[in-house]
This record gives sequence, structure tokens and C-alpha cells, in this order.
Amino acid sequence: MKHKAMSAAIVAGAVATAVAGLSATAPAHAQAKEKCYGVSLKGQNDCKAGAGTTCAGTSTVDYQGNAWTLVPKGTCVSMDLPDGRHGSLTELDRDLPEA
Repeated sequence: MKHKAMSAAIVAGAVATAVAGLSATAPAHAQAKEKCYGVSLKGQNDCKAGAGTTCAGTSTVDYQGNAWTLVPKGTCVSMDLPDGRHGSLTELDRDLPEA
């Protein structure tokens, strides 16, 4: 019985070590992300590009204010873009395609 208890303890320890190792080395793509409007180049948005477009890759203007891209959480509004533009966590009314 003692041998069985030792084996169970060793297995439990190994599982705990493996789980701890997995969480410490989570891949970059598993990091928290957020939608950031107005930072995509033309045709490189992740989704929603406002009226007249459908989804991923359909923005028609660089930095289109109503198109978003996933970015690492906490980086959206601090992104520096040309001409003093910044990303936004909500849709913007700037840089929209002509109707």
C-alpha cells in the first residue's frame, strides 16, 4: 500500500509541475487582446469596416475609423499613428471611405 501511495504522490507532483509550466510559458497568441479601431492599413482590418464593407480585409482606407484590428490589451489608445492619429476602443468618425 505504501508503494501505491508514493506513486500517486509522484504522479500528482508531476502533473502539478507540468500545469505550472504550461501557464508560465503561454504562447503570445494566448495573451489578452482588444478591438482597436482606426489602426489598420487598407485591407488589413480584422473585422467590421462600417457601411459598405463586410468583414476581415475589407477596409478601403488606411486607418479607417470604423474598422478594427485585434491588438494586445492596453496598447490601443497609446499607439502612435501618422498625423497625430491614435487608436480607439470605440468606432471613430474619421478616415471613412467616401460614400
